Order: sequence, then C-alpha cells, then structure tokens
Amino acid sequence: MRRVLIAVAALALPLSLAGAPAVAASQGTPSTVVVEQARAADKLNGPTTLVAQGPDDVCDFTDSRPSLALGSSGAAVRQAQCYLNQATGAGLDEDGDFGRVTQSATRAFQQCAGIVVDGRIGAQTWSFLSFWANAPGTPFC
Repeated sequence: MRRVLIAVAALALPLSLAGAPAVAASQGTPSTVVVEQARAADKLNGPTTLVAQGPDDVCDFTDSRPSLALGSSGAAVRQAQCYLNQATGAGLDEDGDFGRVTQSATRAFQQCAGIVVDGRIGAQTWSFLSFWANAPGTPFC
C-alpha cells in the first residue's frame, strides 16, 4: 500500500505543480494513466501531442533495444542510426554497423540531450533517442 501511495504522489506532484488536476494512478495500465494525465493537462493548457511509439514509429527496423557499442551490428543498430538521423540530422548510413561515425554521432546526441556521454546506446540513450526522433520539429540538436 505504501508503494502505491508513493507512486501516486510521484505522479500527482508534477501535475499539481503545473496547475493541472492530479490523476489517481492506482488503477489502469501505465498507458491509460499517461492518456488520462494528458487529457487533464489539455483542459488547462490546450492539446498535448503524444509521441508515437510502436507501429507509428518513424523508424521501423526493430522493436529490440539491446545495449549497443562500437562493433555491434544488426537491426537494432540500424534502428539507432535511423533515430540519430531523425533526432540530430546526423546523415548516417543506416547500414547496421556501429562504427566510429555512429559512435561519434551517439556522443554528440548524448551531449546535446544532457545525458551520460559514453558513446554507447543503453536504456537511457534509447529512451531519449526514440522520444526525440519521433517528436514534432526534429531534428532538435
């Protein structure tokens, strides 16, 4: 019960600080809660654009998000290269080979996004890449 209350407080606090009504998060799926929060914010701030994930994703090589580094290859690397091109206008060949050019583009993206700069694509970088690649008005840096 304590965990549920902490989760509800963690979700409600940013909304209450933004002036939007708090939405109880103890019921429904995470995606339902996000949509409910967006609708609550829409009432006060106007429409909110939800970013496409899945079938409407701007890059569609794979849904897999493994850790990638120099020497990695395959569909996940092509996905990351596509995201880097969309998010930053990197101009990478989407060839599925994580070489020095992809590593450099990854570092530049990480620096721009304000996240850990290590030239590897792990969970945090995947999250930022998929968000910014699918955001309206890309490239963003």
